[in-house]
Amino acid sequence: MTSEAVLIQQHLIDPEICIRCNTCESVCPVGAITHDSRNYVVDAEKCNLCMACVPPCPTGSIDNWRSMPKAKAYSTEEQLTWDDLPAALDDAQLQAMGIDSSAVSASASATAPAADVLSAVGEAVFNSSAYGATLPPWSAAHAYTNLYGPKTPTQATVVGNFKVNEAGTSNETHHIVIDFGSMPFPVLEGQSVAIVPPGLDASGKPHHARQYSIASPRNGERAGYNNVSLTVKRVIEDHEGKPVQGVCSNYLCDVKVGDAIQVIGPFGSSFLMPNHPKSNIVMICTGTGSAPMRGMTEWRRRLRQTGKFEGGKLMLFFGARTQQELPYFGPLQKLPKDFIDINFAFSRTPGQPKRYVQDAMRERAADLVALLKDPNTYFYVCGLKSMEEGVVLALHDVATQAGLDWETLGASLKKEGRLHLETY
Repeated sequence: MTSEAVLIQQHLIDPEICIRCNTCESVCPVGAITHDSRNYVVDAEKCNLCMACVPPCPTGSIDNWRSMPKAKAYSTEEQLTWDDLPAALDDAQLQAMGIDSSAVSASASATAPAADVLSAVGEAVFNSSAYGATLPPWSAAHAYTNLYGPKTPTQATVVGNFKVNEAGTSNETHHIVIDFGSMPFPVLEGQSVAIVPPGLDASGKPHHARQYSIASPRNGERAGYNNVSLTVKRVIEDHEGKPVQGVCSNYLCDVKVGDAIQVIGPFGSSFLMPNHPKSNIVMICTGTGSAPMRGMTEWRRRLRQTGKFEGGKLMLFFGARTQQELPYFGPLQKLPKDFIDINFAFSRTPGQPKRYVQDAMRERAADLVALLKDPNTYFYVCGLKSMEEGVVLALHDVATQAGLDWETLGASLKKEGRLHLETY
């Protein structure tokens, strides 16, 4: 069979639904997914149909396939220009291209090689994302998702906007509270929403929504109210340090009480906290990655006040460049020491050596080993992608040095929904 007559199942991302959260690109083990300022796309030449990117996608936009002649597969350059997915080719169109649509070639998805989900630690690259769970904890509450889509956003009203790190720091971070009024918007700790910034982009099209983790517990930032909070850093430079004004972050940091904003979601059905008694939660985060950790901590704090729930150990590893830049530093100091075990790590404190969350984790190895051995312990990692490898490698080293078999343990953490990675 010639390459012209080979039929493949091409993996595509729906640009109408995608919220550009970068989850798919971060978990792809073969580097088949890339993006520009407009779209996330899949390279048909690299994609091996391993499906690693499908379960973590919060919107389902990644789960799209088209039967295409291999020689005529959509290029990444073409996909980057799309506003919506092209229609699937029908049998007549395929036959006109010399394809028998009933005969899928050996190169199609039926025989595509599956990626090794657990790469060997001895290899040059430690594949940290391979250990991230796509299933929630067994006791997690049911999560509602995609109640409001990109074409039908709901409206919320800003009821609070507070700066949550010290004035004058370069990483200006805001705590923003939005209220949905009588519009149903059920959420759980660990879920996220997407905000649609007003206006048009440089090409004259409406801005894409941007995703933000929810920083409040399930019963609201203010208990009993239909509201949620977000932790937003004002973006003034890109990852290379070049000046740039983040469209949505600057919009949100400048909103006023009473402003109406457009919201889609909620998203996320796996990065959820356990609900059974004596379950332990280890939270590892940097910067605005603290948002879901704040929600989980506050929900456990409220449960503790009722006296009706016996929670396990709460342990937090929280990193920032300096103490002044760390969001919520003040409120964290007020939490009882017998409620939560807090470990800070600052990488840019003048006169001090650089210290990251993985360094703090290694210092607490004995405590982490005990928690790793407990099947009721759940680990949550949230922050910049650059932190993920160091954190998971620290867990690997802590376990290995204590005589635990990481290959078996890592597989269990993934299978049982006990190690959750949400990095961007």
